[in-house]
Amino acid sequence: MSAHHDHAILAEAPPAEAIDQLADLFHLLGDPTRLRIVLACLAQPTAVGDIAGLLALSSSLVSHHLRLLRAARVLKAERQGKQVFYSAADAHISSLLTNMFEHIAEPANGMDP
Repeated sequence: MSAHHDHAILAEAPPAEAIDQLADLFHLLGDPTRLRIVLACLAQPTAVGDIAGLLALSSSLVSHHLRLLRAARVLKAERQGKQVFYSAADAHISSLLTNMFEHIAEPANGMDP
């Protein structure tokens, strides 16, 4: 997708419902624990127990956050035998996070007052 296409999408004000959904998504990802869980699932599908161990969290807390992230279509689940593995729902999620990490790594470019 080109930068021109990105701007064309935003040329008209998005509907209020879309703005509300996006605000909810950013609010969901604004929680550091949920963000770490999403990041843990980006490289490869990851099981609840592995996420919990990696982040030093209880499996029940991880499961709670995973339910919210699945409901928001940030992560998807795939059962393999008795385990469920979680990964990014689509490429938009990893692109969004990659772009945001690149953004915060940029110098301020003299924009500060």
